[in-house]
Amino acid sequence: MPILHETIRNLYFHVTMWFAMIFVLGGSVFYSIKYLSSGSIYDDMRAEHLASSGILLGILGIVTGSVWARFTWGGWWANDPKLNGAAISLLIYFAYVILRNSMDEEQKRARVAAVYNIFSFVLLIVFLMVYPRLNQVDSLHPGNGGNPAFSSYDLDKNMRLVFYPAVAGWIMIGLWIADLSYRTARMKYHRLMNDHKFNLSSN
Repeated sequence: MPILHETIRNLYFHVTMWFAMIFVLGGSVFYSIKYLSSGSIYDDMRAEHLASSGILLGILGIVTGSVWARFTWGGWWANDPKLNGAAISLLIYFAYVILRNSMDEEQKRARVAAVYNIFSFVLLIVFLMVYPRLNQVDSLHPGNGGNPAFSSYDLDKNMRLVFYPAVAGWIMIGLWIADLSYRTARMKYHRLMNDHKFNLSSN
């Protein structure tokens, strides 16, 4: 489309990061549900670090989307339901991080965070995938609010050869970041537990 020009290359970053964010946050919800069933603190830690990785991808998605909006819509931000939904979703997940840090008791924090995480993901899907697609909603995003989605006219087969591997690549990067932070946190947790046991035995 004439309005896109070379900015369509941002599709490899903005859209793929959001796809990866949804996948990674979905993994976080999986471990939150698993924690509610198992009570294992390691499941809660997995959920926490997957959520943090997903938030990072979401921030990058917002930034790249804002740059794209500047060149295609004429401003860094537009009053668009999907943009606003994305911002609200990130604020909800920021609240998740604050909520976790506001409680000291381990099991209570894990239970409350797990329930909040589940509801946060449901709201994310509603704000990003459901509400903007309603025909009565006026959205600038392709495939939303009655707008046609990307088609062969502006997304040819050569671009698809890059787009789908980019989605897989960002998902793997998100999972890798989450795994690194999880393993670091787990080592710190083990050291803290060992120090606590040593202090008890010394007393």
